[in-house]
Amino acid sequence: MRITVLLLASAIVVGVVSAGTVAKPAKKVVANSTKPPAKKPARPTAPPTAIRVGPKAPEAVKLRATTPQEAEANAIWNVRAALNIAALQCQFIPFLATVRNYNDMLRHHSEELDRARLTMLDHFKRYDSAARSQNSFDQYTTKTYNSFSSIDAQLPFCEAAGLAGRQVLTVPKGQFGPLAMKLNPQLRSSLEPGVGLPLVLTRVDIEPRVISIVSD
Repeated sequence: MRITVLLLASAIVVGVVSAGTVAKPAKKVVANSTKPPAKKPARPTAPPTAIRVGPKAPEAVKLRATTPQEAEANAIWNVRAALNIAALQCQFIPFLATVRNYNDMLRHHSEELDRARLTMLDHFKRYDSAARSQNSFDQYTTKTYNSFSSIDAQLPFCEAAGLAGRQVLTVPKGQFGPLAMKLNPQLRSSLEPGVGLPLVLTRVDIEPRVISIVSD
């Protein structure tokens, strides 16, 4: 019995050793290389594009080449549109009298306004044919009216339109055209954002600022 036990114990020891011999070897660990990685070539960057900050003034309707008579008729029609828009949008400043000025202009210069309309119709007939001239004129009129509507420059525009309305009524009949050629650029310039307004109201800060409000 003693010999048997010893053999069994020996077998157990051998079995343990044998099991250890089939263990998988540890994976080889490679040290990190001290060589810096190759740098990729930098991609060319596009030049920065200009960014417009703030509102933009509405643009006047661009016409094709005009005769001197058509240029004057266009100026008259622009002034008419500007005073019409002022009559609608500037009533909150009663002393400008924009409604009265517009209605008095229609009566005082009715003949020149009608001639301007017919001249502009002829302009579109020359370019768009007689069949399409009325439609082109209607589109031109709508765009012209819209080009004088600007919330960003409402105050300076109302002031300029009020002054223009009074000037239109001071010239005698038949002289509306030359005056309109002078007034139209002035009315246009009043639509530029910031015209006639304090700088603090038109400044746009690129970086945000923190404003502290202290309550009592």
